[in-house]
Amino acid sequence: MTPPPGWYRDPSAPPQERWWDGTAWTEHRRAPEPTGFGAPPPSRQQPVQPQHQAGGGGRGKAVALTTAAAVLVAAIVTGVFFLGEDDGGPVAQPPPATATSAVPEPTSAPPTPSPTSSGPSADAPAVVEDQLNGITFPLPTGWVLPKYVTEDDVMMTTDGTYDCPGDGGVCRHGLVISRTVTANAESSPKALARQDIEDAADDAYDRDLIGNKPFGGIESHEEVASGPVAVAGRAGYYVRWRVKTAKGPGGYVQSLVFPSTVGTESPILVRYVFDAGEDGPPLDDMDRITKGIRPVGDADTGGGVGSGIGPSS
Repeated sequence: MTPPPGWYRDPSAPPQERWWDGTAWTEHRRAPEPTGFGAPPPSRQQPVQPQHQAGGGGRGKAVALTTAAAVLVAAIVTGVFFLGEDDGGPVAQPPPATATSAVPEPTSAPPTPSPTSSGPSADAPAVVEDQLNGITFPLPTGWVLPKYVTEDDVMMTTDGTYDCPGDGGVCRHGLVISRTVTANAESSPKALARQDIEDAADDAYDRDLIGNKPFGGIESHEEVASGPVAVAGRAGYYVRWRVKTAKGPGGYVQSLVFPSTVGTESPILVRYVFDAGEDGPPLDDMDRITKGIRPVGDADTGGGVGSGIGPSS
């Protein structure tokens, strides 16, 4: 589909017309001629079409064909850049005519968005960051980030919920809570942990925030472990109770206190709440989480139950 032979605007000298023989430009040139009586000069954007002899119906067909050819040639010639010389230099040939401009194929496929994963990667375990206190916690198997939890300082929970055995409501088999101790003049980790353990037990297994007893209340408690512990490179202290409740299997609570590694080094309190019984999380997870606590950006500083880095007051 190349332009038919005829006179068109000369690409090397636009005021003139040049003869196109159907395959290439010739050296024949002429001044533009009017296209008809009283008609304006041809537009600079449209090539001038060859003249046709009048002849009744044949003249109408010729005009129609000429008009169609003009539209086709305009789409071809106006989009082509010619590098020819008037005196026999190389001349670029017009490309084959097409109804629409060709769309270049992309050189490469667009990038595919990567799915977001909340689980651990192959190179590093999942962690939970406490930005306020500048520490991170490991996220053991079976634990998830908190969802639909009213307390702001809950770091993680066990996966799933169940109907509380007492006053109703929804309970979880495990919670880990982290907060800064600010309303206490005491700074000793040992003293703060022993002061907090009873409140930790009451909040977890006696009464909830609105006064209900999800486990029917606490019937008794027993201290099962306590002592100094190294946490994030700091000397801390922990106390652990076994709590028996009126309904359900009861559970374990632990209060852990150690100095912060940032700011004014205010004491950090970490509470652990683990249901007892076969549905509760493994008790060893308390020690795993404690041992895995790190300052933000420091993967090498750790500790754990029984690890000491100096006397703990």
